[in-house]
Amino acid sequence: MTDFCISVAGLTVGVSALYPSAESFFADYLSGDAPDLSIGIGEEDIAFERVCATRQAAREGVPGRRFGDRYLETLAILRKLADAAVDRDALLFHGCAVALDGRAYLFAAPSGVGKTTHASHWLRLFPQAHILNGDKPFLRVIDGAVFACGTPWRGKERLGVNETLPLKAICFLRRGSGNRIAPLSFREALAPMLRQVRKPAGQDGILKTLRLCERIAAGVSLYDLECTAGPESAEISSAAMLAQG
Repeated sequence: MTDFCISVAGLTVGVSALYPSAESFFADYLSGDAPDLSIGIGEEDIAFERVCATRQAAREGVPGRRFGDRYLETLAILRKLADAAVDRDALLFHGCAVALDGRAYLFAAPSGVGKTTHASHWLRLFPQAHILNGDKPFLRVIDGAVFACGTPWRGKERLGVNETLPLKAICFLRRGSGNRIAPLSFREALAPMLRQVRKPAGQDGILKTLRLCERIAAGVSLYDLECTAGPESAEISSAAMLAQG
């Protein structure tokens, strides 16, 4: 076993891992503070992640991949952290967060739609911008304000930094023949939001997630973006999302 502490989304987490490589994975997030919560990983957790990976491949209609135990252990840590974080006003979100002028803008879509491509257009449009997290940031509510938090789970491109910024907007992407953006109400945004967040098992976990989604929606602007894969999509989305001040 390997024991260490990490700090993610303002939470200090004690981790007991099976493999020393886990500590290396969290190199940018290691902490010497006393933990707020503790996570332990066993062989059964790794086996569960292997089953989940196989099921996901089947749902997406792609060939299953044989993942190593060390990689699956990082996913097991993420699952346990995400489930515990809901009780601490933090929600794991599948999306790509762009940092621009001290604020974060989150793009969400099912895998393959092009959220990373859209974010790359923002980077070309705004040279001072960077990727806060390319795949799985945490969103945390603190005193009514919403923050996007970097995590070591950055996606296959490994894009992201250990940084926490106020979140200004969430934009849900869908591929289309043109580029059109429209604001969403919380009711309109709830279904796409729930598709992109980690929901703890059980009715209680679902209810906590719903309440947290509502609090997040109250603190940010929400948008629907029909877009092409071209750079014009970033001009349309940024004009709307930055105009809110």
